[in-house]
Amino acid sequence: MVQATKDIFREEGFRGFWRGNVPALLMVMPYTSIQFTVLHKLKSFASGSTKTKDHIHLSPYLSFVSGALAGCAATLGSYPFDLLRTILASQGEPKVYPTMRSAFVDIIQSRGIRGLYNGLTPTLVEIVPYAGLQFGTYDMFKRWMMDWNRYILSSKNPINMDTNLSSFQLFVCGLGAGTSAKLVCHPLDVVKKRFQIEGLQRHPRYGARVERRAYRNMLDGLRQIMISEGWHGLYKGIVPSTVKAAPAGAVTFVAYEFTSDWLESISW
Repeated sequence: MVQATKDIFREEGFRGFWRGNVPALLMVMPYTSIQFTVLHKLKSFASGSTKTKDHIHLSPYLSFVSGALAGCAATLGSYPFDLLRTILASQGEPKVYPTMRSAFVDIIQSRGIRGLYNGLTPTLVEIVPYAGLQFGTYDMFKRWMMDWNRYILSSKNPINMDTNLSSFQLFVCGLGAGTSAKLVCHPLDVVKKRFQIEGLQRHPRYGARVERRAYRNMLDGLRQIMISEGWHGLYKGIVPSTVKAAPAGAVTFVAYEFTSDWLESISW
């Protein structure tokens, strides 16, 4: 991670760390909105209540399934931006695609509309366990934290049994959920990224062109990585990936909880 940081700064400057940020933002907005909308609808249907506080009582199985389906819906709705983000972040310096538009046009011309969904299958295979575990473990951690609050309050003030979680406690629950999901599902994310950059054009000064059709399918990708790179190859980039995903997920959960409570308080 330290070496990669030095190389990026030396070759691309400080702005290189934000390469692909525009498509990333264009991806995360529809992704997050679709994900939490579908999640809320599914949990409301399963619990029989539209109140967020009532959703905590769902079983871990229903939390997992709701999260997995919400993740799939969000992925389908925002995937082209995820692909563009990965390509722009991977092309190196000098740039082959100076803008997101140039990358988009080249993909359409060389691969057609289907090119915008290159790697979609392994992404969906990854997002089912990832989103399911993230939301399932988040609800589980919340229940544990609420039980802890109840235990502490019962010993101090048996009359006041308000077990609402603080923003810090919600952050910790989100951090634990994001870390758990990332550690379990990172190998699938590695294969997904390999599929996304298949055939990527890179300047000769930066490196060779990424071979197209290097893997026949996802299982073949996992097998070839294990053969050529070993088990550790499936966890390449796990440290920066976890450093990014865990706190980002935690902040997202906290923002969602407070926004939901505020919207419910002002609704008629």
